[in-house]
Amino acid sequence: MIDDAAKADLYGYLKHEREAVLAKLDGLSEYDVRRPLTLTGTNLLGLVKHLATWEARYLGEVFGRPFPEPLPRWDVESERLADMWADEHESRSDVVDRYWRVWEHSDVTVGSSALDATGRVAWWGNAEAPLFNILTHLLAETSRHAGHADILREQLDGAVGTDAESMAMKVHDAAFWAERNDVIEAAARSAS
Repeated sequence: MIDDAAKADLYGYLKHEREAVLAKLDGLSEYDVRRPLTLTGTNLLGLVKHLATWEARYLGEVFGRPFPEPLPRWDVESERLADMWADEHESRSDVVDRYWRVWEHSDVTVGSSALDATGRVAWWGNAEAPLFNILTHLLAETSRHAGHADILREQLDGAVGTDAESMAMKVHDAAFWAERNDVIEAAARSAS
């Protein structure tokens, strides 16, 4: 009983973080979801593609249920980092729809496996890992990238929140945030 509750909690939190990442695309242009916003090229659509790729691996390959669509390879130099951006031939809906298909595939793996069911993780030195560890890892990874998406979206248009409704609410105006930034900047300068 405790295992079922723990699995439901872990997977529930993962589902929430997935939705939060997708919400960051809402209302943005094709250019804005794709454009590199950091020195390393991090972009919103690339985060979605990356999360889809790795969830497909962790809740697919690891448990002997390979995702039925091709994925960029982690072990082929020319394909490394291909999951971090979408080329001009991959539409936003292609990437998002794939993520949804990955979720459906993951649902079967999680639904049919006990928390102590083990899989083999090739990129962890072929280590065996129980579903509990994989769900924990995926939750951490998805949450980490949801945080990246939060910052990228805020940079683009100031929207904050975890869903379309909360991102649309503007609790404070631009003048409030400018004043807040001035206070934080003054504290930083004073501290140095």
